[in-house]
Amino acid sequence: MSIELTEPAPETGTSNGNALAPAVRVRGARRTYTAELAPVRALRGVDFDVMPGEFVAVMGPSGCGKSTLLNIIAGLDTLDDGTVEVAGERVDGRDQDWLAKFRRHHVGFVFQFFNLLDGVSALENLVLPGVLGGMKRRAAESRARDLLDLLGLGDRTDQVPAVLSGGQRQRLAIARALVNEPGLLLADEPTGALDSEGGLEILELFRRLHDDGQTIVMVTHSADVAAGASRAVKMRDGRVQDAGE
Repeated sequence: MSIELTEPAPETGTSNGNALAPAVRVRGARRTYTAELAPVRALRGVDFDVMPGEFVAVMGPSGCGKSTLLNIIAGLDTLDDGTVEVAGERVDGRDQDWLAKFRRHHVGFVFQFFNLLDGVSALENLVLPGVLGGMKRRAAESRARDLLDLLGLGDRTDQVPAVLSGGQRQRLAIARALVNEPGLLLADEPTGALDSEGGLEILELFRRLHDDGQTIVMVTHSADVAAGASRAVKMRDGRVQDAGE
């Protein structure tokens, strides 16, 4: 499934060289948003670990803080207090240029509503982030075609996302997230915009990726979707209630 990068990604540190160190380590995470009526305390001192190769579902009702947790892990949001480590690197407190470069090489993000480039082909939706991540164009095209074949989209390379079904668009979004071979795949309600059949299809794909060793953190409000993960973490009112086994 993988290809060799022609220009290697930059090295990052590890936690004391320990291969079993967490892929994600969150400690004392607090995040409050200003709102018209009263401040919204999205995270209230969250501790959260994910080990390499785990498939973890973070579940809970709307407004419990699960998407905020995912965003602070990805560096898409900032903390008021606490620390976040991904792949042995502190993510909190970094500038946007550092975070963008780090995400290109280490974090893939799958959004609920796909966030694809509508004006270009399925192939180009994968090639562009590959090139931005440091691959030569020929290598990026080869990687993109491999992923499209793997995810059942090999006959859709020249089609734009608008003509694809919801399930096909989400598979394309997952392929895009995997182009640069990230160690961590984050997914925010990846089945939320799909019907039940499409949701099961995406969940089965995540299981296959997990079986191949991919570390996955998936946010969901659905107990049925969370049951497909290897561990479920329950959140409520900005706190982790149950970290699973």
